[in-house]
Amino acid sequence: MYNKSKKIFIHEVITTYRHKLSIKLRLNRKGIFDREFLAVIIIVASSFAWYTLIYIYMTNIVSKIQITNVETLEIFALFYIGIAFSAILNPFLVKKLARDLFLLVWIFLGAIASSLLLVFDVSMPSSAFVVSLLLGCSIGMGLPSCLASFADTTQLEKRGKIGGITWAVVGIVILLFGVLSSTLNSRMEIVFFTFLRLGGLLFFLFKPKRQMTILKKDCSYSSILVDRNVLFYLMPWIMFSLIDWIESPIVRNLFGAESYTIVTFAEVAISGVSAFIGGLFSDRVGRKRIIILGFILLGIEYAMLSFFQSVTISRYLFAILDGITWGMFSVVFFIVLWGDLAKDRIKEKYYVIGGLPYLLGGFLQILVGQYVASINISTAFSLASFFLFLAILPLMYAPETLPEKSIQERQIRGYAEEAKKRAEKEAGKRQT
Repeated sequence: MYNKSKKIFIHEVITTYRHKLSIKLRLNRKGIFDREFLAVIIIVASSFAWYTLIYIYMTNIVSKIQITNVETLEIFALFYIGIAFSAILNPFLVKKLARDLFLLVWIFLGAIASSLLLVFDVSMPSSAFVVSLLLGCSIGMGLPSCLASFADTTQLEKRGKIGGITWAVVGIVILLFGVLSSTLNSRMEIVFFTFLRLGGLLFFLFKPKRQMTILKKDCSYSSILVDRNVLFYLMPWIMFSLIDWIESPIVRNLFGAESYTIVTFAEVAISGVSAFIGGLFSDRVGRKRIIILGFILLGIEYAMLSFFQSVTISRYLFAILDGITWGMFSVVFFIVLWGDLAKDRIKEKYYVIGGLPYLLGGFLQILVGQYVASINISTAFSLASFFLFLAILPLMYAPETLPEKSIQERQIRGYAEEAKKRAEKEAGKRQT
C-alpha cells in the first residue's frame, strides 16, 4: 500500500513538472544563442573589453610621460569627468534618437576616439588632456543604453546565464590581447582597439529587424536614489568600489609590477569561468546570495593578506579568490542587477546610478598610487576586510530581485527529475 501511494505521488510530481515545463517552453522558445541574444552579447562584450583595454593603455601611456603628479591627476580627472557627464546625459540623449540609432552613433564615435590616438601625440600633456576627455565621453555616452538593451532583450530568469557568457567573452578578448600585446607595437594596439569597437556593429547584423515597441515608465534620478531596494544594493556596491580601487595600488606595490601583471591576467582567466558559473547560480538561487558570497570571499582574501602577506601561498589564494569574486560581481553588479531592479521601467538611469560608483572609483587608484609607499599595508588590508564584511549588513535587508517563483520552479524541476530517475530505477529492478 505504501509503495503504491509513493508511486502515485511520484507520478503526480512528474506530470505537474512536465505540464509546467511545456507551458514555459510554449511561452519562451528563444534559446541562449538566438540571434537577439547573440546581438546583445556581442555589443556588451565588445564594449566592456574595449573600455578595459583602453583604460589599461591610457594608464601605461600616462605612466611613461614625463609629467608631474598634478598633471597626471588632471589627465585622469578629465577622463572620469567625461565618463560621468556623458553617462548622466545618456537617458536624455536617447529620448532624442531611437536607442538602436543612438548605439550606432556611439559605436562610431568610440572607433573615432580610439583612432585619434594615432593622430595625437599622447606623450604631450596637452594632447593627453584632449584624448582622455574624448575617450571618457565616448565610454560613458552609450554604455547605459548598451546595458539597458541587454536587460530589455533577455528574460529575467536567463539574465544571469547570458550575462555570464558575455563576461566570459570579455575575459577571452582581454586574454587574447594580453598574448598578442608582446608582438604589437603602439600603433597596432590602437588599430586593435578601433576594430574591437567597430566589432559592436555586428549587433545590428544579428539583431532582428522587427521589434514590438513597448511604452515604459520613466523615472527621475532622485526617485531611483530614494528607492530603498536600490539603496540596499547600492551602498555595499559603493563600499566595494571604493575599497577595490584604493587597495589595488597597495596590492600592486606588495606583489611587485611584474608579479602583479601575471596575477591580473590570471584573475581575468579565473573571472571568465567564475562569471559563467556565477551567472548560472544567480539564475538558480538568486542574485542576493551570490553577492553575499562574493563579499565574504573578499573579506577573507584581504584578511589573509593582512596576516600572511609575506607567505607566498597567501598571494596565490588571493588571486584565485579575487578572480572568483570578480567574475561573480561582474555579472551581477555590472550587467544583471540594475536591470532587475528597473523591472518594466526605462533602464538607462538605473545603469547610470549602478555603474558610476565603480567607473568613478578608478580615480582613487591614481590618487592612492602616488602615496602608496607611505601606507601601512597590514592596516590597509585589515580595514578593507572589516568594511567588506560590514557591507553585508545592508544586503541582509535587500529584496531578492529574482522572483521566488522562478527559484521554486527550478527546485521543483530538480525534485521531479530526481523522482523520475528513482521511478525508472525501481521499474528496472522489477523487470529484472
